[in-house]
Amino acid sequence: MSLPISNEVAEAVAAGRKAVSVDAAMIAKLTDMAGDFAINLTIAILIFVATLFVAKWAAGAARKTLSRVRGFRHDPTVLSFAVQVVRVVVIIIGMIAVLQRLGVQTTSIIAVLGAASLAVGLALQGTLSNVASGIMLLVLRPYRVGDVVDVGGMAGTVQRLDLFTTQLSNASNHKIVIPNSKVLSDPLTNLTGQQTRRIEINFTVGYGEDLGQARKVLIDMAGAHDKVLHDPHPWSGVTGLLDSSVQITLHAWVKVTDWWQTQADLMQGGKEALDAAGIEIPFPHQVAVPYGDEDVMPVVRVRTVEDGTADLKATNR
Repeated sequence: MSLPISNEVAEAVAAGRKAVSVDAAMIAKLTDMAGDFAINLTIAILIFVATLFVAKWAAGAARKTLSRVRGFRHDPTVLSFAVQVVRVVVIIIGMIAVLQRLGVQTTSIIAVLGAASLAVGLALQGTLSNVASGIMLLVLRPYRVGDVVDVGGMAGTVQRLDLFTTQLSNASNHKIVIPNSKVLSDPLTNLTGQQTRRIEINFTVGYGEDLGQARKVLIDMAGAHDKVLHDPHPWSGVTGLLDSSVQITLHAWVKVTDWWQTQADLMQGGKEALDAAGIEIPFPHQVAVPYGDEDVMPVVRVRTVEDGTADLKATNR
């Protein structure tokens, strides 16, 4: 009986030694794999960091080089867009190198993306449309950096045009970011796209005033302003017969850069000139109309067309 027991013990010992050797080999293999992965991961991180530095350097070098070209030197919009493209291209190349270092087969990724191009396109249609719109804006050139534009009711100075968005800064120095697709699809007004711009101001005078004299007073006042252009010459004419006044419109042309301050000057100057000439500028009237009991008299306040809609309000006295 002792012999069979000895054989069983020997077999168990042999099996244990074999299992231990297999485990040791597996542990050694896992250790080697972990070591290789750690090395590859460290190198990948270094490549990624180097990519960011190279992208920044390449963008700066591209900006410096392209700024010497006449077509780019006088157009900061195109220059900024081209620099952004250079930065993105360098980052994409660096990411491909990182994936290859981690053992990812980029050819397989490209094949998968190609097979799933429809799904990716649908998922990224907003982003892709912004990129496409940015390219179209660069080609069509409806504005440049530094222009004052109005996009869908949002007005501001163009600060930057990149692959995805257009950045504006309004008069209060608020930063406005608009997707390029919205800029291309919404109505866009370039307020500084021309050399000159017209000022239009509406004045009102009483029905009993000399309209010819009022027009002459406004034209002379505008013509005396040093920022107002003489070609076209300032114009003034009757443009409305309102409830309690006559509307006279003044047109004056100025350079785009002088528009804001000159408009304020002409508005103040027109009022002062009409006052100096003794021409009345009417204002809303309140008329007391007897009604019913003489102790109760409603006060009817009539807002003229200049003020907007009519408003009736009764109070007792």
